Amino acid sequence: MSTKKKILFVAEAITLAQMVRLVSLSRALDRDRYDVHFASSQFPEFVFGGLQITRWPLWGLSSKEALGRIASGKRLYSARVLRKYIESDRIAINAVKPDLIVGDLRWSLAVSAPSSGIPVASLINAYWSPYAERDGFPLPEHPIVRLLGVRMAGQYFPRVIPKVFAHFAAPLNQERERAGLPPIGSLLEVLTFGDHTLYADPPELIATRNLPATHHFLGPVLWTAPGELPAEWGANPARPPVYVTLGSSGADATLPAVLAGLEKLDVDVLLATAGRAAPQKLPGNVRVAPFVDGAAACSRARVVVHNGGSSTGYQALAAGRPVLGIPANFDQYLATERIDAAGAGLMLRSGTCKPDEVGVAVDRLLREPAFDEAARRLGSVFAKHNSGSRFAGFVDAAVS
Repeated sequence: MSTKKKILFVAEAITLAQMVRLVSLSRALDRDRYDVHFASSQFPEFVFGGLQITRWPLWGLSSKEALGRIASGKRLYSARVLRKYIESDRIAINAVKPDLIVGDLRWSLAVSAPSSGIPVASLINAYWSPYAERDGFPLPEHPIVRLLGVRMAGQYFPRVIPKVFAHFAAPLNQERERAGLPPIGSLLEVLTFGDHTLYADPPELIATRNLPATHHFLGPVLWTAPGELPAEWGANPARPPVYVTLGSSGADATLPAVLAGLEKLDVDVLLATAGRAAPQKLPGNVRVAPFVDGAAACSRARVVVHNGGSSTGYQALAAGRPVLGIPANFDQYLATERIDAAGAGLMLRSGTCKPDEVGVAVDRLLREPAFDEAARRLGSVFAKHNSGSRFAGFVDAAVS
C-alpha cells in the first residue's frame, strides 16, 4: 500500500494563468513522496504534456462566458452556478481523498474542502490580500466607465467599493451557510480564503501589514509556453525589439491600437496571440506567432507590452525589462498598479487607448533609463525567490 501523501491541485480555467501557476508548483513536488493530482475543466496538452500527474475533469464556466461576465460587471458566480461547482469539486475530492488541496481561483473550494474535512491552500496574488497596504483601488474597465467617463466614474467608484465587494461575495457566503459553515466576509476574504494562503509575488513588490502566520509569500510563480523565437527578431541593433502579448484575457479591441502605435516607431515587434486570431492586416514591422517562449522573448526584448496582468508582467520583470500595461479587468489593473508604483512600467487604459499614446509610452520606456534601472532592480529581487522550493517546503510542513 502506498504511503505517499496525496496532493490535489484544483484550478479555475477561466484563463491559462490559473492552470499554469499550479502546474509550475506541482513540478516542485518529489513524485517519490507525493501522489499528485490535478482537477480542472480543461487540460491543454502544451501545459500538461509529459507531466506525471493524474487528471480529474471538473465542471466550470467556459472562459468566454466567465470573461464576458467580468467585462459586463456582473457577478462571476451565482449561487446556482456555485452549487454545480461544489458538486463537481466533491466528486474529485471523494475520488482522490487528498491530504491537501491547493486551489487557484476556485471559489467553490471554500465550501467543498471544509465540508469534506480536507485542508486547503489558496494561491492568489498579494494585491488582493486584505492585509496589503493600499491607498485605494484602481478603476477597472466597466460599463459605468463608458457611461460616465473615467473622471466621473473615478469619483463615484471608491464610495461603492464596499457594496460591490459584498455583492460579489454574497452567493458564496450563501452557499457556505447552506453547508452549515460561517460566512467568510467580503470579496478580499473570499479570494484569500483557506487554511493557508499562498502569495505568488515577492513581498518586496507588495507590502503587507499584520500578515497572519497562515499567509505565506512564495515569490513569483513563473511559467513559459513552448515555442521558438524567430531568429531574425531583434537581430538589427538599430531597431529595438518589442514583445507584445495580451495573453488569453486581454482586451482584443485594444490590439489594433497597440500595433498602429508601434508602427510609427522604428522598432521590431513580435506579437504572440496566445492562440487567438491575429488581425488580418499587420504593420510591416510586426511578425506574429500563436505561442512563443515568453521568458526568452522578455529577455530579448527591450520593452514588453502586455495586458497588465502579473503573468507576463512578472515574466518581464524577472528578465529585468520594463513594461507597458494595458489592463482591462480588475486583476490586471491591480497588478500593473504595483509595477508602475515600483517605477518599472507605464499604464494605459484599455478602454481609451489610442495609437499615439502607445507610441509615446513605448518611446519613453525605450529612451528613459529610469525604467530600465527599476526593472533591473526588480529582476534582482525576483531572482532571490524560488517559489518552487518554498512551495515544496510548505507542503512538507502542511502534511507532515
